[in-house]
Amino acid sequence: MILMTTRPVTRRNAVLGITAAAATLARPSVLRAQSAARIVVVGGGFGGGFGGAACARALKRAQENLQIILIEPNAVFTSCPFSNEVIAGLREIVAQQFDYDKLAAEGITVIGQAVTTIEPQRRSVVTTDGVALPYDRLVLSPGIDFHFEALPGYDEAASEKMPHAWKAGAQTLLLRRQLEAMADGGTVAIAIPANPSRCPPAPYERASLIAHYLKTKKPRSKVLVLDAKDNFSQQRLFEKAWKELYGDMIERIALSQGGRVTSVDPSTRTIITEFGNYTPDVANVIPPQRAGRIAEIAGAADATGWCPIDPVTFESKLVPNIHVIGDACLGGGIPKSASAASAQGKACAAAILNLFAGRAPEAPRLTGVCYTTAAPGYGFSLAGNYQPRGDIFAEVEGGATSPVDAPRELRAREAAEAERWFQTITADTFG
Repeated sequence: MILMTTRPVTRRNAVLGITAAAATLARPSVLRAQSAARIVVVGGGFGGGFGGAACARALKRAQENLQIILIEPNAVFTSCPFSNEVIAGLREIVAQQFDYDKLAAEGITVIGQAVTTIEPQRRSVVTTDGVALPYDRLVLSPGIDFHFEALPGYDEAASEKMPHAWKAGAQTLLLRRQLEAMADGGTVAIAIPANPSRCPPAPYERASLIAHYLKTKKPRSKVLVLDAKDNFSQQRLFEKAWKELYGDMIERIALSQGGRVTSVDPSTRTIITEFGNYTPDVANVIPPQRAGRIAEIAGAADATGWCPIDPVTFESKLVPNIHVIGDACLGGGIPKSASAASAQGKACAAAILNLFAGRAPEAPRLTGVCYTTAAPGYGFSLAGNYQPRGDIFAEVEGGATSPVDAPRELRAREAAEAERWFQTITADTFG
């Protein structure tokens, strides 16, 4: 069943709304031990949709009698993959949005609340309405939050003038409206943080698709990329695409050239770098990131802001019986991407099932693929395989990237493959 309402969920109607299979949530632990194991998954949507929902579904499909509770405050998940196309006017945001009805129909209890407290010693989470939900194992898929302190001048209020659009939804549409309102001849600046960051190639895809929009609608305009890195993922492919498709419309200032943004002034829309200031017509500021807030509440994030895990089981190195998947992890070589999060969610489910059965979890081999669309009909990709090495994931043989000197026919095929990948992963997770 699903508990998503347009009014606050009170303690009474939350408890009454939970299915009979989960109605024993408030029983003492001695009674819980006699019933089916209970796994609570936090963060199925805005923070970590692909990982959390994939894990919940894999657990329920593997063992139907498990009590699987997915806690997610947003009734609709808005996907970040392909949201750059929304910004560029190539698709509408409704194509990015998915609900949890199919998961609920499979017997997963979906609770439309946020988690405010996690009590590891009691194995309990508390939601915004004050209901305590015990668990045998807890899975966190919190996605990312912004490390505002690392970028002076930037905060939630500043994002209304200088949108990040790094969590898909209202910010995606705000940046699109700003592009549409900009006069021909204007400049769009994209401030890109250092790694680790969600989906490392995505800012450069965004620069590409914004350039496509400008070339089509406002051809005297330009894109300025202010980058806190000297090198980036798939750099040669991007640079070839930019030259081939957009000429000199995109200018990138790298770290060693003074491209790192040190602060912003939203009152004047000014971006300050180490070597100069910029006041573009549209400022897309992507701030430094860290694990989603719920990871900090759980005590699963360390001084880096990210979550160290056992890469075999995804169990937190800091808090027992809590697993962390997706962008929030200190994952080593594995990227912070939707594909990786989905693979982690399924591997985490398998590890939990083995732990419950008293079997040693098997080391997972995860595959992640990242598709980029530089223009309609022009795509390329990067695929990798990852296995545990010590405390992190390391890339192993078998990965591949698109050739730099590929013909346009291959670029067109990869653009079509990207769309098929998106349809597959969203159907697999939410459909």
